[in-house]
Amino acid sequence: MNVGIIGCGNISSVYLRLAPMFKGVEMQAVADLNMDAARERADEFGVQALSVDDLLAADQIDIVVNLTVPDAHFAVTRRILEAGKHVYSEKPLVLTMDEGEALRALAEAKELRVGSAPDTFLGGSHQMARRMIDDGRIGDVVAGTAHVMSRGMEHWHPDPDFFFKPGAGPMLDIGPYYVTNLIQLLGPVARVGAMTSAAFECRTITSEPRSGERINVETPTNIHALLEFANGATVTLSTSWDVHVHRHGHMELYGTEGSLFLPDPNFFGGEVALGAPGGHIAPHPAWDHPFGVANQDDRANYRCAGLADMAAALGEGRPNRCSLELALHAVDVMTSVLKSGETGQFVTLSTICDRPDPLGPDAARALLAEGA
Repeated sequence: MNVGIIGCGNISSVYLRLAPMFKGVEMQAVADLNMDAARERADEFGVQALSVDDLLAADQIDIVVNLTVPDAHFAVTRRILEAGKHVYSEKPLVLTMDEGEALRALAEAKELRVGSAPDTFLGGSHQMARRMIDDGRIGDVVAGTAHVMSRGMEHWHPDPDFFFKPGAGPMLDIGPYYVTNLIQLLGPVARVGAMTSAAFECRTITSEPRSGERINVETPTNIHALLEFANGATVTLSTSWDVHVHRHGHMELYGTEGSLFLPDPNFFGGEVALGAPGGHIAPHPAWDHPFGVANQDDRANYRCAGLADMAAALGEGRPNRCSLELALHAVDVMTSVLKSGETGQFVTLSTICDRPDPLGPDAARALLAEGA
């Protein structure tokens, strides 16, 4: 399927560079409100630079990838659907449930497919953990923890303002990787409770070229939540940009027969360890999964896997793994966590979704172009 991109920021280069690894998708054109940015990216990767209107009107484009800033995701995705094209959006899909339900209704009315990042849960390590859970290696999952905590973004990002505005913060910016992986491992979330805060009213940028400028913090930057899953498991999720150093693992799941220790769900690979009932913890041997093989700076990076799976799903008449339903349920989880932090009450979720189909080694290889 022919693919166009709207939004020519840093992440667009990742999609354009990695797309040739996958069969079933071919990058054709890029667009941006800033035509200079579009032309620069087009020249770099040998595709066509178009205005947003021209890309949406182009008959040859089947799928449009929405790589705009999160606050624009809803409006741009709606325009893409109105133009009669399938959409694959960067995370988060939307910032409110009303926006998500509006997109669901529009997509159904036009019989179009919507997909959304993150697709890192399709990585070899996370899919191996999925297989281990499905095979009962740790029994029934009873509880777990997930932590993504750091000092923030203003010390390295050249324009960090949007990270501290409503619609961002650590929950909506980094949380999608963790929440989506938990859903694919354990199933849907039933209700959440949370406490939220912000350590600073203002942040000082120390990165160039804006070192010394101040940013007003307009969203919680320290969020500690409890997720109750429909299967009865309870997981503590902490997302914070107010922590300099910590010793928590990225993700741990505790079952009736043992424990499972997972790598950072922001990435496709990493070590999975298994904890036995006697207390012994040992790395589990990696399986032969192509999306766990290091291919960039000693890391596995297979972004576009979700896009390629959506293209294949359209041809095969099956649900895509990075589906609208999965993304919308993740948004429901994250926005409900923030609502709980505001109200001090548990929040029951309004959506539910099926776990996406697992992506085993053979299914992953089927998405790769020959020789990739």
